[in-house]
Amino acid sequence: MNQKLVTKKNRKVRMLRQAHPQIRCKIFYQRDYLHLLVKYGLEEPDASIRTATPTRIPGPPEVVDLGIAVNG
Repeated sequence: MNQKLVTKKNRKVRMLRQAHPQIRCKIFYQRDYLHLLVKYGLEEPDASIRTATPTRIPGPPEVVDLGIAVNG
């Protein structure tokens, strides 16, 4: 999605929250929509979609040992 459009969407939601704090809303971006399509089997997972849209994997980050020795 075009960054200009994402910024505009975020601004609209921010203004909505300021004007009506009792209303809860969730912003869905293009990557969220594509992940939902794959999750519910409406579209096959595609390698080009994965590389084009960054993913956020829930949970703690994976710790990778790079083999760097720390002298203490």
